[in-house]
Amino acid sequence: MEENDLLDVGPQAQLERLQQQLNADRLAVAFVAEFSRGKSELINAIFFADCGGRVLPSSAGRTTMCPTELLFDPAKPPGIELLPIDTRASHMTLSEYRAHPREWRSFPLDTGSASAMQVALSRVGEQRPVRREEALRMGFAVDPAGESGLRPDSHGMVHVPRWRHAVINFPHPLLQQGLVILDTPGLNAIGMEPELTLSLLPGAQAIVFILAADTGVTRTDLAVWHNYIVANGDDAQARIVVLNKIDGLWDGLRTQAEIDVEIGRQIDECARTLGVNRDRVFAVSAQKALLAKVHPDAQLLERSRISRLEEVLSLELLPAKRRLVTQDARHDAGIIVRGVRELLQARHAGAAEQLAELTRLRGKNRGVLEYLARRTVSDQQEFDLALRQYQAVRSVFSNLSNRLFRRLGPDAVREETRRTREAMLSATFSLGLRSAMSGYFQALREALRASSGEIDEIFQMLRAMYRRFAVEHGLKLGEPAPFSTARYEKEIARLETAFNHHLNTVFRILTMEKRALTEKFFETVVIQARRIFSIANRDAEAWLRGVMAPIEAQVREHQHQLRRRLENVRRIEVAAGTLEDRIGELNGTLCGLDRQIAQLDGIEAELRAALEPAAQAAA
Repeated sequence: MEENDLLDVGPQAQLERLQQQLNADRLAVAFVAEFSRGKSELINAIFFADCGGRVLPSSAGRTTMCPTELLFDPAKPPGIELLPIDTRASHMTLSEYRAHPREWRSFPLDTGSASAMQVALSRVGEQRPVRREEALRMGFAVDPAGESGLRPDSHGMVHVPRWRHAVINFPHPLLQQGLVILDTPGLNAIGMEPELTLSLLPGAQAIVFILAADTGVTRTDLAVWHNYIVANGDDAQARIVVLNKIDGLWDGLRTQAEIDVEIGRQIDECARTLGVNRDRVFAVSAQKALLAKVHPDAQLLERSRISRLEEVLSLELLPAKRRLVTQDARHDAGIIVRGVRELLQARHAGAAEQLAELTRLRGKNRGVLEYLARRTVSDQQEFDLALRQYQAVRSVFSNLSNRLFRRLGPDAVREETRRTREAMLSATFSLGLRSAMSGYFQALREALRASSGEIDEIFQMLRAMYRRFAVEHGLKLGEPAPFSTARYEKEIARLETAFNHHLNTVFRILTMEKRALTEKFFETVVIQARRIFSIANRDAEAWLRGVMAPIEAQVREHQHQLRRRLENVRRIEVAAGTLEDRIGELNGTLCGLDRQIAQLDGIEAELRAALEPAAQAAA
């Protein structure tokens, strides 16, 4: 596009945005379980068995004390990055801390040594004792009975995780394909990290929920399932249940057939209790799978049943994500290709019209040339009048765009945030607190609905302008690309649902001090709402640039063609030999444009060939 003078500001921004989306796109899968369900051992068996041993700590009791992301970033060496727990005392979110690498502690990973990796990754289970006041300051609930918070020891000290979040960069084949594993702590720890419940878990494209075959679905398992999994989304296909520790049934007293019947019964019971399809429940032995992989034992590996689960991760989840990426890429690239084709066709039509005019001039007298010059001047005057009307519409477009940005921009969210904070701090009773928080969501929904109306007004105005220029001046314009706020409305609705489950409860409102609840609301909900509106603002800006780029490019092209037509006639009036020279130039221009259109067709075919196999594989 740049080589052929086709790269305008709008298409360039679209290409850069599409490239960024493709580079950053990943599939996040959260592994969720109460403690002692074998979650870390399952991750060891799937991702770390090639290291030759148990890498993540997986002894009895709690081993993962902080949320841990397992991914592969080729731009960084293998290593583990840890965010100190003290950062919870600040008002910065985990998302904000990602942009401050100096706040994290980094340790290298020697991927060739299982013992070295074991030492490095054992840090995710570290704890440190703090005084009760410090634990409360960092946002931890403290309960002497240990039922609704951390229990102080005999010296009155509270043992908190040493780290708030961990990111492990590891070159595993599944991770190299874009898979990101989120390893979460148990129920109590999940509830203590608000961003985990309001952002990371809801943002995961799939959830792997681990149970233990020896306990079945316990009360706390059900609490995790309903409060943190079912409440965060309605895509049942994206939920996978793993019934771990089936090797506990290998007691040497039952036959394999009896064991299979018992495993089938437990799968049925789990599926019924959790309300999922039976084919979404996988019974495995993570410990035996790890053992079979470390000491190659094909029979034991088959008996562990781990292969079926790995197939789902690699053959079902990744292609499903690829299908979504394919749809986005096809849509965005299609808009760019269509805009380029329309501009090339406009150039081709203009050059062909000039060629036809000049060909008809062969052997004509000066009177014909004068008539053609007058007609070209008349066309130029008509187009200049249309341009003045276009500028008027452009002014209306600018005003509507500014109104749209005022609704979606940071100032609007900031003002609503200020009003909500004042209302919460001045509330006397819990009813006032809940009303202020609910009002915040209502204001966000109204802003998105109003934005949707303005977007439709802009779209209808541009569609009318596109059609007018196409009919009256022959510009090669299709329909402007549509834009919808439905995606952001859905995100706000999801955030409100998560908020109602985790913060807007009678227990929370009655037990938390008003200022603490206000701060918690702003550290979690408001930060996420700002992020959603920031994305909406950015996407709306890209859309506005994109829908104006085709008509602006073709208006400039049409002006250029009119000037060239008038210049051709005047040059021919002066020197008759110029006519044949110009006809030759136009023939060369048309051949060049034909080559460019053919090249664009080839690029589009390459894109289709790259996207179609992905879509077919996903299907």
